[in-house]
Amino acid sequence: MAKIKTIEYFRVLPRWLFVKVTSEDGLYGWGESTLEGHTEAIEGSLNELIGRFIGYEADDIEHIWQVAWRLGFYRGGAVFMSAISGIDIALWDLKGRKLGVPVYSLLGGKLRDKVAVYSWIGGDRPSDVSIQAKQRKAQGFNCIKMNATEDLGWLDSPSKLQASVDRLKAVKEAGLDAGLDFHGRVHKPMAKQLAKLLEPHQPLFIEEPLLSEHPEAIKHFSQQTTIPIALGERLYNRWDVKPFLESSCIDILQPDVSHCGGISEIRRIAAMCEAYDVGLAPHCPLGPIAFAASLQIAVSSPNFVIQEMSLGIHYNKMTPPGAGTFDLCSYLKNPSVFDVSEGFVKCPTGTGIGIEVDEEMIRKVSKDCRAWRCLEFFGPGGEVREW
Repeated sequence: MAKIKTIEYFRVLPRWLFVKVTSEDGLYGWGESTLEGHTEAIEGSLNELIGRFIGYEADDIEHIWQVAWRLGFYRGGAVFMSAISGIDIALWDLKGRKLGVPVYSLLGGKLRDKVAVYSWIGGDRPSDVSIQAKQRKAQGFNCIKMNATEDLGWLDSPSKLQASVDRLKAVKEAGLDAGLDFHGRVHKPMAKQLAKLLEPHQPLFIEEPLLSEHPEAIKHFSQQTTIPIALGERLYNRWDVKPFLESSCIDILQPDVSHCGGISEIRRIAAMCEAYDVGLAPHCPLGPIAFAASLQIAVSSPNFVIQEMSLGIHYNKMTPPGAGTFDLCSYLKNPSVFDVSEGFVKCPTGTGIGIEVDEEMIRKVSKDCRAWRCLEFFGPGGEVREW
């Protein structure tokens, strides 16, 4: 295979960062380095990696990954790993296109013909979930995820927790399963109360019941509830994941292919999870390239359980005034590849990661595209609250 000729990146609406790698023989692959709210930081890291990897053999994906990880001395973290992710995904896409096969064929082949997916409802301050749940049911989904609560104080009124129970009951009455995302915004004094209230109503899982920087608290929390515990979007490599598996404190891991080092690293993380009987549910409230890459892992991992899908997510509507709405399929030439039916997306069959993006549209939108900013929540005294 030819050497890497160019690596380009494109900031696009609503909040995504796409990467294109082109080899000297004219072949190309697409990746995604989206790290929500930190676009400029990723671009800076990509600039450094681009200068290093021009001229490397495009076929040597693992060598490139190891050079990026080990020879920079400082390693890990959300920004660095997200930059690696975009290049890595693009190289796998390029290799699949070169050989005329899907990426999953290069990972040992597929284990399933379709992939279970879920979508979002409710927004950051969840409301109207009954209506939205029925709409998602009509779109073909069997499962949704929603934020469990609004922003909360470290210790807040217990009365604020009952609304979460009521929303879960409303979604289940609409005939859907529901995962509840605590989003790291629920602190220890409130999280254990909320889990106890939710337990009789059987959510599919609770996500980030506490922040991942508190592994000792998560282990203790896991011993207090029967609800499956999921986390992983803020773990960026297999070494970050290791202590959570060794302590048996989680049931489902949610690594993000755009945050954790790309296809190369997420497949290793998936295998680690299988050895600890932990399910894999890749995090992906992101763009079509990240979702397509996640599907390649989903169909080739025995412990895969369900895939997040950003179709219609509230974040996709947060574009600048007059910019219009950009959703999961806006940049695809073959949007039917992501069609949902009876809770599943069919196994992709195209080469590489299985999608064709509209490069002309990407280049047009990327001109003068502003970076997306994380939301900011403050309490009644002006104090910062977790988003």
